Amino acid sequence: MRRCLLLLLLLPHLLIAQTAPQRADILIRNGRLYDGTGNTWTLGDVAVRAGRIVAVGQLPASYPADTVLDARGLAVAPGFIDVHTHIEDDEVRQPTADNFLYDGVTTVVTGNCGSSRPDLRRYFRQLDSLHLSVNVASLVGQGTVRKAVMGRAQRQPSQAELQRMETLVDSAMRAGAVGLSSGLIYVPGTYTRTPELVRLARVAARHHGLYATHMRNESDSVRQAIQEALLIGREAGLPVQISHLKLGGQQNWGHTDELLSLIETARQQGQPVTIDQYPYTASSTSLSTLLPDDVQADGRDSLRARLARPAVRRQVEQFLAQRLKRKGLKHFSYAVVASFPPEPSYNGRSLEEINQLRHRPHNARAEAATVLDLVLQYDAGMVFHGMSETDVQNIMRYPQNMVASDASIRVWQEGAPHPRGYGSNARVLGHYVRELRIITLEEAIRRMTSLPAQTFGFANRGLLRPGFAADIVVFDPATVADKSTFAQPHQYSVGMKYVLVNGRLTVREGQHTSQRAGQVLYGPGKE
Repeated sequence: MRRCLLLLLLLPHLLIAQTAPQRADILIRNGRLYDGTGNTWTLGDVAVRAGRIVAVGQLPASYPADTVLDARGLAVAPGFIDVHTHIEDDEVRQPTADNFLYDGVTTVVTGNCGSSRPDLRRYFRQLDSLHLSVNVASLVGQGTVRKAVMGRAQRQPSQAELQRMETLVDSAMRAGAVGLSSGLIYVPGTYTRTPELVRLARVAARHHGLYATHMRNESDSVRQAIQEALLIGREAGLPVQISHLKLGGQQNWGHTDELLSLIETARQQGQPVTIDQYPYTASSTSLSTLLPDDVQADGRDSLRARLARPAVRRQVEQFLAQRLKRKGLKHFSYAVVASFPPEPSYNGRSLEEINQLRHRPHNARAEAATVLDLVLQYDAGMVFHGMSETDVQNIMRYPQNMVASDASIRVWQEGAPHPRGYGSNARVLGHYVRELRIITLEEAIRRMTSLPAQTFGFANRGLLRPGFAADIVVFDPATVADKSTFAQPHQYSVGMKYVLVNGRLTVREGQHTSQRAGQVLYGPGKE
């Protein structure tokens, strides 16, 4: 009897002990919680333990924690997911990925535009040993696969070659790729016909991947390019992700409603299709994309041999001059060198300026000759100014649109790169949300978190939910801003006070802590 009475007296204390919360590694207090769904914010706390979110909401004042972060007046959101990057090579030189973290990015998707590491199993092992500061997922590049089988040949594959490409895609998906990417303005992607893309996309579909495409055209024939992308998705039976949707060339400005209507019609008919966008009026890619496809076939030696023939060189110069005329321009002032190692003084200068530095006539034909001279030296990285701000804002309003940088891990003070690599997310949050009110803060965060997590199949990421990975960004909505400009690109964004990657405090009080807790995120087909 006395033993029963003692148990009754102790029972409340035992229940309290059993339900007491486990001690958190990090407790974020008093923040405005934007959970990633697009719902309005709520005031509350987030507890993190062993890399996971363990509690969200109004937590008791006595909640135990090793580290408490005060988020009073700040936004607390899931870490941002950049769905379109090109980090290959730079992850070794800059594993801390500072430019992404100061922009709130905790996960990047690489292998875009048809270009990936050829052996993704080996690449993922390399990432595991490097210990980056951000999480990394990768697509398998169709251009990389084609090059491995056919080189830069401008022809259609044999059945044996096509089967070999299918095997390579299958192997990459089993290694953990999240889908297949294409870059159809780049050699050898530009030589690939639609049925070949469908065959490879079907392989990715068997492993529940998606098809992410830098389409065949983003200016005069962009409508046909969208239709091709949608056809590939339908025929192969997998979701379509249209990379960095834009309308290049003054002659095309003002027609974004037509493009978005094509995409939305497909969605209304049941086809899963999404887009991404960088919030700038300039693109960035290699100088060789200005050249006709056929002169680039079979590698640089063949390119040099063709351009060494006076008749071919004249034809290409004329092609470039005519291309400029179609844009309604007289000079290549819109094309600015981002990186040209043979002559670093060219970085930040337009092709028009470089032509004048070479003391050549101030006309389009002479500038076209300068383009060819540069390409023969080195395929420069370029920034091309050719989009309308009105179109950028119109595309941004589309709800199935994610924010992307289309950038590498930036190496400080190297070259004159596009500012999107430093400030894409901060620019949306500061300029387009706070200043212009193009979209709401809740909606912008959804586009940066749960939408990309859902699109790319990142389970347990992209939301502030118990059990989800503790990728979290705490920022000041009143001050968050991009600082990088075309004239002075090497400037980090401001306003990100804390950034957690897999529960590790990687940015504290706006400063990188040198933590490198990033993980490889595998696709659903991983063996």
